[in-house]
Amino acid sequence: MYPEIQPYQTSTLKVSDIHTLYYELSGNKNGVPVVFLHGGPGGGCDEKDRSFFNPNKYKIILFDQRGSGKSTPTACLDENTTWDLVKDIEKLREELKIEKWHVFGGSWGSTLSLAYAQSHPDRVKSLIMRGIFTLRKSELNFFYQDGASHLFPEAWEDYLAPIPEAERHDMVLAYHAQLNSIDDSTRINAAKAWSKWEMATSKLYVDPSYINRAESDEFANAFARIENHYFINDGFMRDGQLLEKQEIDKIRHIPCIVVQGRYDVVCPATTAYSLKKVWPELELHIVPDAGHSSREVGIAKLLVDATNKFADI
Repeated sequence: MYPEIQPYQTSTLKVSDIHTLYYELSGNKNGVPVVFLHGGPGGGCDEKDRSFFNPNKYKIILFDQRGSGKSTPTACLDENTTWDLVKDIEKLREELKIEKWHVFGGSWGSTLSLAYAQSHPDRVKSLIMRGIFTLRKSELNFFYQDGASHLFPEAWEDYLAPIPEAERHDMVLAYHAQLNSIDDSTRINAAKAWSKWEMATSKLYVDPSYINRAESDEFANAFARIENHYFINDGFMRDGQLLEKQEIDKIRHIPCIVVQGRYDVVCPATTAYSLKKVWPELELHIVPDAGHSSREVGIAKLLVDATNKFADI
């Protein structure tokens, strides 16, 4: 990854009567524009996210999606859907007077990248995606109900802990009740347990410092509430919509590189493979010694290789 840099501009964009987004620009003011779509939903951006891009070639645009990071109001679920976020991306592009840009996203960021590109294919120069997630019921079931639990049983115990045994047959629904509780302690306790489960399973080698992110009340509250809100509503789209042939046909002409960890249990490789089958033109890289995180060495290297490859188109 490239050395860490600071933004040359930070600002906000009011996108509705409720929501105001934080965004920042870094790298080359006159460079080729790339928009970074963070994960979660609800994860917010990190300053290290700027480092996937050559700062001499790219105009690097990061923003926090509705309710996430520095956007306000934090953890707000009102007017917060996939299609609201797609509209926000367009509003930001128009605000910055950009004709076309590269789109980069991993995990939920790959979901949003696909949704945006399929809605506005004429605005996308390329797609670089990692840890493909299309929000199908089978994907949610694997991670939140029965699948990853077999690989991380000790972390799964902590995830189960806040939920009464009688409610554990549908963990996403059971968490929905607690994450929307009027009792602050109930809500924050559930938010930390939900967030810790994802942090504990995101890397091939468990990273204690990554797990510690879940201890922040503000981060966990936004991350867990927004994720759960999207998942309980099936991403506000048809099951498998992003993989449908008529949707892929809209973006088939766009250069696309996908980087996928072989041992990603958050967004297993089967989804990236499903995308490759319906979209054989894309370039798929499976990293044999990586999990889900974009910070894992093999994944980070291939993502940077991809941004270098597309820097001149």
